[in-house]
Amino acid sequence: MFIGDVEVKGKVILGPMAGVTSLAYRDFLKDFGVALSFSEMISDCGLVYGNDRTYEYFSTSSKDVPVGLQLFGSDEKITTKAIEILESNASYQLLDINLGCPVTKVVKTGAGSAWLKDPTKLYSYMSSVVKASHKPVTAKIRLGWDSGSINFKEVVALLEKAGVSAITVHARTSRQMYSGQADYLALKGLKETMTVPLIISGDIFTLDDAIKAIGITHADGIMVARGGLGNPFLVTQIDTYFRTGERLTESTLKQQIEYARKFASALFLEKGNKVGTIQCRGLIPQFFKGFPGYKKIRMEIASNIKSPDDLFALLNGMDRRMSL
Repeated sequence: MFIGDVEVKGKVILGPMAGVTSLAYRDFLKDFGVALSFSEMISDCGLVYGNDRTYEYFSTSSKDVPVGLQLFGSDEKITTKAIEILESNASYQLLDINLGCPVTKVVKTGAGSAWLKDPTKLYSYMSSVVKASHKPVTAKIRLGWDSGSINFKEVVALLEKAGVSAITVHARTSRQMYSGQADYLALKGLKETMTVPLIISGDIFTLDDAIKAIGITHADGIMVARGGLGNPFLVTQIDTYFRTGERLTESTLKQQIEYARKFASALFLEKGNKVGTIQCRGLIPQFFKGFPGYKKIRMEIASNIKSPDDLFALLNGMDRRMSL
């Protein structure tokens, strides 16, 4: 599909996740078949007021192409200033605006899914964003604020009118957060009313989830986020199926150990040993969910991993036991 003038050569999109989709993670997932990735959410205020940590979020690489940098904000003057900063300092292909985040600290500022409460104001805001950006603009939304205000069809139409080049819909309301199930049936027929690509998101944990969601919605792309945490081969399964029709089997424990090792190495290189170790305690156990001994591995990593050497020693030990 094309998003504006940017070609996306596949169906699998890596969804933005706070604290996860840094450059190391995006580069790591690219090898598995990600066609387009998005950065962690970037605060427009953080950029405009010079927060050093915010500036770390827009690191990209020659491998991480195409990539969308995702902004969130609630004031068009601040957002347009933030866009100027990104265009002067970052290398990216798409600008994504988060209109779907349900987290309280984002919503209470009027950003994220709070925008869904006022589509008219949202239209004015997004029109200004599109005008300010020299990159194609995309947006991520939800079905609506709550079950009593499902308004995604109205919002999609206004976003298209504002000049947005692609739209991602997470098939839950804001009030649902991540509870319940994604309602893809609600999105049935939406694609046929749109003139820009539709990307769908929510509860993509298996190949069958992806097949079902695409079958119902006929979407152009499918976003993998939480489902790919610790299971990068899911991206390959989905990508391969939609290219060839082949169903690949699940990855083995030995493969998962190697994936964990490769990702940890990239994370340590990016974050340094101290921060990398802290993040690995939460992320590396995800690679062993569903395998025998998962709880023991999780506890071992959470309690006893104090350095990169500790982690690699544990992974190497697992590998050796697999070879016995």
